Amino acid sequence: MSVRLLGAAEIRRLASELDVTPTKKLGQNFVHDPGTVRRIVATARVQAGEHILEIGPGLGSLTLGLLETGAHVTAVEIDPRLAARLPRTVEENAPGASLAVVQADALALRSVPDAPGDSGAHGGPVAVVANLPYNVSVPVLLHLLERLPSLRRGVVMVQAEVGERLAAGPGSKVYGSPSVKAAWYGDWSLAGHVGRSVFWPVPNVDSILVSFRARIDGDGSPSLPGDEALRRRTFAIVDAAFGQRRKMLRQALAGVFGGSSAAASERLLAAGVDPTARGESLDLDAYVRIARAKTESSGSDSVEA
Repeated sequence: MSVRLLGAAEIRRLASELDVTPTKKLGQNFVHDPGTVRRIVATARVQAGEHILEIGPGLGSLTLGLLETGAHVTAVEIDPRLAARLPRTVEENAPGASLAVVQADALALRSVPDAPGDSGAHGGPVAVVANLPYNVSVPVLLHLLERLPSLRRGVVMVQAEVGERLAAGPGSKVYGSPSVKAAWYGDWSLAGHVGRSVFWPVPNVDSILVSFRARIDGDGSPSLPGDEALRRRTFAIVDAAFGQRRKMLRQALAGVFGGSSAAASERLLAAGVDPTARGESLDLDAYVRIARAKTESSGSDSVEA
């Protein structure tokens, strides 16, 4: 397919036409470098015929790069002006490409329209590839992974500090609740930095690519540590542990376990976790064991996320 990617001049022309001034509120920084666009698409290993989800397409730079592969793209855009203009931008630069635009807040997204070829129990977008708005990148990612079980992999561009946190392991200085929660859905790794000069306007933060890959069961479905109820309990325990990260777990989790550090210690020991450890030293598996130990020890206890 013959596709013309957008450069700096086209980005500014489109923004002027739509009277769009990038805002910090929406986290808008538009990529204007075709080389960076193709790098993101190549890192995501997008293939022809795949259904790809893009969040925050903006003026269409990355959208065109994804469509250049022959993939079908569903683009979710919160700004009605950008959402209305995107199909025409694609028709002008990638005639005949397969695009669906959803004008919506990604945090309110509950489903994605089927694309040609979507079918079966696991139909839907197989990958998310996006330059995510930096102010909501983690909530958006966690929401999409919860709501769209068809997602198998992804590459997202986020603020460098956020990306490092998503990919961090236990013991790292940047390891935190986003690290544990992201790990529930799969494996995360850093895929390279992106220079500030490829954006308009130039951001005052550094950017990084983060790669995600789900763990898959033999039947093709995502291999998760447990069901939705266990996820909620686990995430609530994670929030409590990192909400007071300087405290030992028996203290940080006392409120979760009836207000008693002694009760918390008992449950932690039952899960094989040292009560004097701190939240940043535990991996996802340990948090899941704590959540299971709580449920098994007292059917009347409940933890709400």
